[in-house]
Amino acid sequence: MTETKNFTSIILLIILALIWGTSFILIKKGLVSFSAGEVGSLRVAFAAIFVLPIALTKLKGLTSTDYGKLLLSGMIGIFIPSFLFSFAETKIDSSIAGVMNSLTPIWTMIIGAVFFSQRFRGLAIVGILIGFGGTLILIMANAENTLGSISGYSLLLVLATLLYGSNLNLIKFKIPHLRSLTITTVSVMLLGPFALIYLLGFTEFLPKLLSVDGAWKSFGYVAILGLMSTAVATVLFNKLIKTTSPLFSSSVTYFIPIVAVMWGVLDGERLYLGHYIGMITIVGGVYLANRKK
Repeated sequence: MTETKNFTSIILLIILALIWGTSFILIKKGLVSFSAGEVGSLRVAFAAIFVLPIALTKLKGLTSTDYGKLLLSGMIGIFIPSFLFSFAETKIDSSIAGVMNSLTPIWTMIIGAVFFSQRFRGLAIVGILIGFGGTLILIMANAENTLGSISGYSLLLVLATLLYGSNLNLIKFKIPHLRSLTITTVSVMLLGPFALIYLLGFTEFLPKLLSVDGAWKSFGYVAILGLMSTAVATVLFNKLIKTTSPLFSSSVTYFIPIVAVMWGVLDGERLYLGHYIGMITIVGGVYLANRKK
């Protein structure tokens, strides 16, 4: 039984890596016609529409406290990161964004230790430091194979992964009594009105959709992003958190960079020596941080 459970967890990790690793190139394609705010809000709006029929069946028995926690989970785990990644990718390649996402397990450990009394070994601290060192190398690397200045857009990705790590611990330790499908569908449903109000009331989304060449193509990419990367993947991910641990679940980020870099290279993005050094350092740090005795 345990072996079957472990095998299922690994399969879920691989599926999630494929879905989320593809999300960064989909964001990039959406940004061809739409602004970062439009891509972020459209992504969430699509996801909310997709999950609405299921979410309505999961409302029975939820308390006001549950609604508050689910809204918070949705905000820090979906809504805000959707905007942060979209804004970051206006200046940063999708492959680099995919690799930066690997910081999630490190933030998961730090948040778990600081706020949820989780313990980790001395080697984990070394891994955390190495991971952050790799991040600095990655975001400062340039074509001349030297270290330049830190881009503010890269810091948006660091903030997004911090929020991801916070949400993993929130789901595991603050709403353990709710099923993964309930957490995902209801939290995304609660985000829908915020996304639609911003999209339709504060952006040029509709005029662009009707007049900009290629807008419908970008619209399709973001639709896939909302359905797969936000709705479906989050259901699978929350299920993984419930059946394993936040740290194991966040280890999906080992594989996301491989998929993200593959799509980026296929789309013509160029990576330099500093980028590869930074990537290897980050993944190595995450490995040490997760390594068991």
